[in-house]
Amino acid sequence: MFKILVVEDDKNLRKLLTTSLNKNNYTTFEANNGEEALEVMDNQFIDLIITDVMMPKIDGFELIKELRTSKYKLPILLITAKDSIQDKKEGFLLGADDYMVKPINIEELLLRVKVLLKRAQSTNEKKIKIGNLILNYDQLTVNKNDIKYVLTQKEFMLLYKLLSTPNTIFTRQELMEEIWGVT
Repeated sequence: MFKILVVEDDKNLRKLLTTSLNKNNYTTFEANNGEEALEVMDNQFIDLIITDVMMPKIDGFELIKELRTSKYKLPILLITAKDSIQDKKEGFLLGADDYMVKPINIEELLLRVKVLLKRAQSTNEKKIKIGNLILNYDQLTVNKNDIKYVLTQKEFMLLYKLLSTPNTIFTRQELMEEIWGVT
């Protein structure tokens, strides 16, 4: 099941979005602003982010910038009242994958989410199999001889990074930047 983080400071809209996503078999997490979103990202594997732009503390543009600088490749859908071509250009240049102007149509949002997740899933191999060892990216698990091991997100991401790129040497700094987002 895909995990979606909804970052929106309007409580009613956030509830509408999460309820609609949950009804369509997505697991949702909520954040009131970019700062809270980064905290969620530290503790959960997220497949897609839906974020507003104008929020307190860390706004949507800053959130995207922070995530892309930290090498997060997950799809990001912006939903905002900012409708100028300059705003859209800024969002896309920072790394947004899609952009919707409020008021949004929930049915259209669900279609866009489905397409973004499908595209991300096809570009990211979700499982690695080496002998009798299987790493499942969606569940953050390692299976060996029919025994399932659940890892923390950071543990799994480190193991996944190392096993998905064999014969590659990484510096400590490269791993810290990609896995922990430390620059």
